[in-house]
Amino acid sequence: MLALDGGAVDERAVRAMAGALVHRGPDSEGVFAEGPVALAARRLAIIDLARGDQPMRNEDGSVTVVQNGELYEHRSVQAELERRGHRFASHCDTEVLPHLYEERGASFAEGLRGMFAIALWDVPERRLLLARDPFGIKPLYYRVAGGVLSFASELKALVRQPGFAGEIDLEALEAYLAFNSVPGPMSIYRDVRKLPAGHVLEARDGRVEVRRYARPAPVAAGDVRREPGGELADELRSRLRDSVRAHLESDVPVGVFLSGGIDSSLLAALAAQESPGAVSTFSIGFQERSYDELSRARMVAARYGTDHHELVLRPDAAALLPEIAAAFDEPFADSSALPTYAVSRLASEHVKVAISGEGGDELFGGYFTYVADVLAARSRARAAAGLARPVVERLPSSSRRVSLEYKAKRFVRAAARPPLERHHGWKEIFSAEARAALLEPSRRAAGTDPLTGWRARYAETEGAEPLARLQDVDIGTYLVDDLLVKTDRASMAHSLEVRVPFLDPVVAELALALPTSQKVLALAKKRLLRRAAVGLVPRSIVHGPKRGFSIPAAAWLRGELRPFARDLLSSDALRRDGFFRPEAVTRLLDEHEAAREDHSRALWGLLCFQLWRRTAAGGGSA
Repeated sequence: MLALDGGAVDERAVRAMAGALVHRGPDSEGVFAEGPVALAARRLAIIDLARGDQPMRNEDGSVTVVQNGELYEHRSVQAELERRGHRFASHCDTEVLPHLYEERGASFAEGLRGMFAIALWDVPERRLLLARDPFGIKPLYYRVAGGVLSFASELKALVRQPGFAGEIDLEALEAYLAFNSVPGPMSIYRDVRKLPAGHVLEARDGRVEVRRYARPAPVAAGDVRREPGGELADELRSRLRDSVRAHLESDVPVGVFLSGGIDSSLLAALAAQESPGAVSTFSIGFQERSYDELSRARMVAARYGTDHHELVLRPDAAALLPEIAAAFDEPFADSSALPTYAVSRLASEHVKVAISGEGGDELFGGYFTYVADVLAARSRARAAAGLARPVVERLPSSSRRVSLEYKAKRFVRAAARPPLERHHGWKEIFSAEARAALLEPSRRAAGTDPLTGWRARYAETEGAEPLARLQDVDIGTYLVDDLLVKTDRASMAHSLEVRVPFLDPVVAELALALPTSQKVLALAKKRLLRRAAVGLVPRSIVHGPKRGFSIPAAAWLRGELRPFARDLLSSDALRRDGFFRPEAVTRLLDEHEAAREDHSRALWGLLCFQLWRRTAAGGGSA
């Protein structure tokens, strides 16, 4: 917290904010308060357990830092700084930051290898710097109100501030309904923003400025890598091994989330090879056969002799949903948050750190939407989609995982749009027309276009290959606003740190330079990644379908969860909250239960919003 006018800061308020984040750091608390600034840190002890408490300062106390996250090259950075005369009191990664600032100034975060949200106070210059890692792996919220700049890793800390109004941002609500998550820099509250990935916020002399310092981006089409696939696969395997080795650095045990798909299986294989002892692996399964992947996970676990742990989720696991809503602070409707939360709880009983495969799909072309993007670029495919649409629209809805009917309907409905709009169309939850029909008039943000951020991101990559541009949009939006949010909140709710080796600059540099043919060709996805996995994971996984932690939401909402959904989305409940028109929601429920349409993602989004309103911090405010 920083008093922008230079006056004294409210240390009690900062301590209360830190108290809301005990789950992120149960091992110790540290507070620095001096003049206009107060910094607080909750520590999850992973590196240098005895001497790594925060805040950390340089030798003369002129620079103070707190950090959430990990820096993976801190030992070599520390050694270089020591050669330049800097003195250290620990071997903790955070301590390199004040010394890097002494060397580089405001550019201290550039080139860091890791995941981080950092706050740094320069006493002589009276300058506060906030920095977030280039992929946005770690969260950072901030608020400027009443002459005070406050910031935290989660919203639940900011809502503890005296006088916090909690007014809902209606533009953020529109975006949530379009995407099932709230995209940055917005938060669900009007006066709270998210610091974007790869950005620095500087507060000095009463002014606050946000600027970009890093931007992972695809190369120009003429600069893509043209080496033979075998050579690229060898290079990718080497880069991934280097990344996994770096992400295993810890003074406490490290485990692996193992879904049974190519991403997590490859990471588990490399982690097992790079670890001196048996690696712990953690998997989630389901009763529904088309969703259950435990048999594939067991194959990898058996091959590498991991200490394997499993949990089978049943529909009654939905009892966790209010708990999950509270953990996420703002409405969040990726249904895979449920198994991610459950596997995080399972893992936290055995380890303090786990590795996960986020980023593999966006970097290497793992989604069906990328196949659709490539196909729809051809005029014949678009024409065929138009001709087939009347027949496809009559297909009954299935409860199977990403069923053929579901994919076919999504494809024919969006194929004729321009590239960016059709890419969104295959993911869209509520269209503009659907939002207009759903929201009460007083809750609408007139003229809002949730795709504004997408368009700005897309425009920055002109000259790159068409598919790479769309992947880049996903990296800057879906990955940072959905997948990484899910992983961070679900894991940190259980005091578990999750690391993501695919989002290491060593790996991303190669991925962002690959031609489309090494990612998607015809119906084949992740072509280079699969080639790199040959010999490391079983063939059935190398050539198998995409796996993940998705749940059988469509089936559950037609079965065991039907009473829960009907109660939470009842007309009386909706009228009390005053956000959604009851008749529009009832129509969605009726169509889904009758299997006329798969509305599971839309209904899950509405359920999560209602749960957030009831249970999460600030849920009672309007």
